[in-house]
Amino acid sequence: MAAEEQKNNPLHGKTLEFILKQLVWHYGWEELGMLVKIACFNNNPTMNSSLKFLRKTDWARKKVEKLYLDTFH
Repeated sequence: MAAEEQKNNPLHGKTLEFILKQLVWHYGWEELGMLVKIACFNNNPTMNSSLKFLRKTDWARKKVEKLYLDTFH
């Protein structure tokens, strides 16, 4: 049943790291920081610090996921 529900989820199977790497590749940190206004994208951004923040901050992760969907789907 769970697989059935995930079938229509475009984020299914994509890790947060994959999503963030795609966005950084597409936009770069500077533009990403303008599109999603969170400090970890604007102040000396690194993949590790950004992932750490996004994993514990639900609203920020949702913004990043939405940007990914708006950009690539």
